[in-house]
Formats: sequence, structure tokens, C-alpha cells
Amino acid sequence: MSRPSAADTPLLRVSRPVSACSRCRAAKIKLVRNQDEKMNVQARMTNLQKEKREAALESRVDKLIARLAFARSRKESVAMHDVDDESAEPPDRKDSLATIRAAIHGKAARRREAADVNELVSDFGFLSVNATTLDFESTTTNMTFARLILAAATNDAVPKSMPFQLPPRAVAMSLVQFYLDNVFALLPVFSETALFNALVAVYQEDGRPVTDFEHWLLYLVLAIGSISQSRSSLDAYYADGVAWVSRALNYADKVLIPGYVSQIQALVLLVEYSMLDPHHFDSWHLIGFACRAVVDLGFHQDPPKEQQPDKKTAELRRKVFYCVYSLDRSISMVHARSFSFTDDSTSVAFPSTSISIDPGVTNSPIMGPHSLKTSLLLFQLRRAQSSWYQELFQSSREPLQQASTYIWRTCQEMRQWSESLPDTLPLAFKDFFDLELLYSYVYCLAPSCRVPNVSDYGKTLIFEYSIAYMQKISHFARDHINTAFYTYHDALRVYFIGGQFTAVLSKNQDQLINGILPYAPAAAGSPQPPPLPSHSGADNIDRSLNCITHISETLRIFGQRWNDSKALQSSFEAQSEPLIAALHQRKHQSDVSRQSQSPAGNMQHSLYEQTGGLNPDEWSYMGSVFSSTDTVPRGSDGPANGL
Repeated sequence: MSRPSAADTPLLRVSRPVSACSRCRAAKIKLVRNQDEKMNVQARMTNLQKEKREAALESRVDKLIARLAFARSRKESVAMHDVDDESAEPPDRKDSLATIRAAIHGKAARRREAADVNELVSDFGFLSVNATTLDFESTTTNMTFARLILAAATNDAVPKSMPFQLPPRAVAMSLVQFYLDNVFALLPVFSETALFNALVAVYQEDGRPVTDFEHWLLYLVLAIGSISQSRSSLDAYYADGVAWVSRALNYADKVLIPGYVSQIQALVLLVEYSMLDPHHFDSWHLIGFACRAVVDLGFHQDPPKEQQPDKKTAELRRKVFYCVYSLDRSISMVHARSFSFTDDSTSVAFPSTSISIDPGVTNSPIMGPHSLKTSLLLFQLRRAQSSWYQELFQSSREPLQQASTYIWRTCQEMRQWSESLPDTLPLAFKDFFDLELLYSYVYCLAPSCRVPNVSDYGKTLIFEYSIAYMQKISHFARDHINTAFYTYHDALRVYFIGGQFTAVLSKNQDQLINGILPYAPAAAGSPQPPPLPSHSGADNIDRSLNCITHISETLRIFGQRWNDSKALQSSFEAQSEPLIAALHQRKHQSDVSRQSQSPAGNMQHSLYEQTGGLNPDEWSYMGSVFSSTDTVPRGSDGPANGL
């Protein structure tokens, strides 16, 4: 059968118009009505696309040729180009080569920055997963946990250690003994046996290899023992302390590996040193790392009964925890910062001999200055301080209901703790605890988030306790023998006491200078207000001026050891200058008035006589810590400097 030809089948004409598709309308192409027109349209579209493609390729080739020529001409200079050079003139936007150059340098800078950030973030991310995991592999990276800690906690780089020879064993032994008598007795973070074993091993008396931790332990103890006896940042004790800590830092990478008890012990030693050398280390950052390590290892919780370790291990866990706990509370309070962890998150019993000392058995002897009982007294005080500090300064900003009752109860608990101090406690530690108690009284009574307004009786207590504190601390600051564990933080405490003293006296001169004792009512069953410390009855104007002088002089003496204390002295003197002028004016007016009166009118009335009608028996329960003149000594220049 033959196929029909085109003549036999002509194109049909449609009576209605045929609309073009959307694509054709967008390209402005007429609807194809026959085969020839369709072929012509396709040919035009093909040619158009080819022309566009050729033009794009030619443009791209031109740009690549230009970039290649520029890259070849600047091959050596691109790698050394300083993208941060502020003196370079901005490229001319009309110059294509300048535009290409700016693009190349910008892309290279972004690539280097991204690589550095990615490397740093990956290192921190590895550490933040779990601090108990193994440290970085030293063969693959220069980042270690020790270097991260030191980078965060170093204020000024410690000079690199020079080749040295060990001092005579007798010299090293004297420094070790000083540390044990004054620091270890308060913070027994390791055993004395471990320290003496390290001493024997380093001096090669038994011929066995010396571990990295033994080097760290002995060198830090020698550093603390040396710098504790320093009286100036220019003396030999300070230089020796810096040299010892520099030698110890050579073992930091191996000692500060996370996941081990030795890491916490090593950090505690470094924290103790940083409290004596704030120029090189920041104690607040270091104690933060130590607290994180304690929490990661679970030392902030006693193990359950079914997982109880042996007694020796359990005791070590508790001693390590409470040493870190005590340092964290003390450091956070002097810097007015929050604790690393709250008391509610912890559940650790005191070490085995942590039973509160019964006042009836206070004559039981303490076996040497390194007895655990001395440190337990400090742990108990830190627990009490932690409770009211969190409640008054860290818990909330809502006013505390029955604030006076809470503060009186808190002061009563601390006073009962002081009354439980055994008579056999060494005098150096008794003075140390008395200072801690007076400082705690002022801190607790001071305005806080929850108790912004202090009662009139509370203002009198701040006035009296501040004077008592300065009388004691100024004596120890002038003493050439550094007993107990006095650090740069004592300079911060003096500055705090000075700030509270000047603030309360500036706003209440009539009440405090005239010795007006406000009435402090106590509800039935509630604790009694704290007692006032006894004093010699000297004029309050002279006592105030002497107290300000003691504050400034103590900060000056501390400034010889720690340069930061000089700034504290300058700040305090600027704040107290108007108050000193007002006190001298009052003193001049008082002298003029006394001269114009008869001798019979010059008789001084005591503080209790001026109140009139106040029963002296209400203060018969005064704490034993203020009962003797030895506890609050008078100044060297007579009753005018005393209380």
C-alpha cells in the first residue's frame, strides 16, 4: 500500500486562534504554524545560545588569563603579604588587577582565620566533653590540659628556670617544716609521708626513680615555704619562691593530666602558691579548675554504701574535697564572686575525726601542729561562712524576712564555734581563727542583696568589730615572722574592712562617735544579738583615727610584698580623706569645748552609762574570744590605739 503524499493530505486550517505556550511567550517566539517556520526558529535559538556561550567562555578565559599572569608575577609576595597592614592604600575599584589582588588576599586571610578558629574550637571541644578523659596526645598536638590551665590562670609569665643545684638538705628540710607547720596543718591535701618520700627520692637517698608528681610536690612545697617568709618582692625569699615554681612548671604537662587525684592535689598546691604570688597567677581561675576536677571525679559526693572504698581512700577523698571546698569559699568571698558549686550539690562527711569539739573536753591534747583537728576547725568555719554567704549574697534579691533574727542566729553559731576552740590550740592558729571570726562578723553584718538596710545596732557592731580586726591584723603585718597562712587575700580583707568602716562611720558619725548604743530588741525564743567587744573606753574619735591609720599602714606594709596592695592603699586613702577631715574637725571642736568647761564637766561617761536604762546584764554572755586582752591586743603606743 503506497503512503499518501503531502499533496493528498493538506494542512488543516483551524478556525479558532491557537495560543503560544508560556515559554514561547517569555522568549517572544511566534507560534509555529508550519514545519519551515519551526526549523527556522530552532536554528535561531541554537545560534543565539551558541553566541552567548562563546561570549561567556571568552570572558572567563580573559579573567583566568589575567589572574594567572598576576599570580605568576606575585608568586613570592602573596605568601608574605600582610593582610592586616593598615597603611596599605585601598585598591582602585576600576583596576581589575587590584580587585583580583584584594580578592585573593581576602580569601587567603579568611581561610587562615577559619583554620585557626577550627583548630582552637576543636581543642576546647575535646576538653569540654569530659574532664576525666585522657589528655591530648603530645605526639599529635601541642595543646595539653596543663597549658590550657596555665594560659587561663597566668597573669604574668614566670621566668624560665635556669640550671641549678639542689640546696643542702638541711635548707630544704627547714622550708618543708615551715610549710607543714603553717600551711599543711590547715590544708592537708596530701599525706606527710608522700612529701618526705619525695624529698628522699629527689635527693637520691634511696636510688629509685623520681616521678613527675614527686618533683612537682617537693618543688611547690619549697616554693610556698620560701615565698611565705618573704617580706618584700625584692628579697631572696621571693626570688627563691619564683625559681622553685618555675622548676615545678617543667612537669606540668605530666602532672596536671585530668582524671587523677594527683591532678587535684597539684592544683591545690598551685592555688596556695598563687595566693602568695598574685603577680604571676590568678588564684580564682585556678581554684575553679580544681573544683571542676573535684566534681568530675565525683569527690563532691560520698560513694553509696555498696561502693564504699577502703577507709584510707575514703579519708583521702574527704580531705581533698574539703581542702578544695575551703579554698573555693575563701577565695570567692574575698573577690565577692559566686562559689564554684553550691552546698546543696555536695554531700560529703567530714573526715573521721570531724566530730565537733565538745567544750567539756577542750583540754584534750592535739598531737602536734599537724593534727587534723586544726584543719577540721577551718572546715567547720568555711561551712558556716558558705551557708550565710549564699543566703545573703547569692541566693536571691528579694528582701529577707526577719533579717535581724537570721543574722543574730548566724553570728551566734559562729560565736559558739569560736568558744569550742580547744585551749591546746597553738597560739598562731588561735589568732588566725580570731581574725577569721571578726572578718566574718563584719561581712555578715554588712549590707547585702537580701538585707540592704543595716540596723542601728548592726552599724555599731560593724564599727566595733572593724576596729578589733584592724588591731589584730596590723600587729601581724608588722611582725617579721610570718605565722599561720597569711596571704595577699588578707590585704583584700583589710581593704574590705576599711571600706565598711568608713562607710558606716561617714553616715552615722553622731551615733558612733558619741557612743550611743541603740536598743536591739530580741523576740522570745530567738537568738540574742552579738555582744560588743570590750575596749579601754578611749575617745571614739581617737579610736576611729587610729583605725584608719592602721588600715592605711597595713596596706602599705602589704604593698611591699604585693604590688596590687599599693593600689588598694591609694584607693582607701582617697575614700577616707573626707572622713579624716571631718574627724579632725570634731576633735578640734571637742577640745575647744572641753577647755571652756569646768573640770567637773569633763568627766567621760562610758558607753553603757551614755545609753541610760540599759541593763548591763544583757551582755553577760560575751564570747570567750573577746574576754581577754591577749585576744584583741592594744596598739604599741598606748590605750589611744587600743580598744
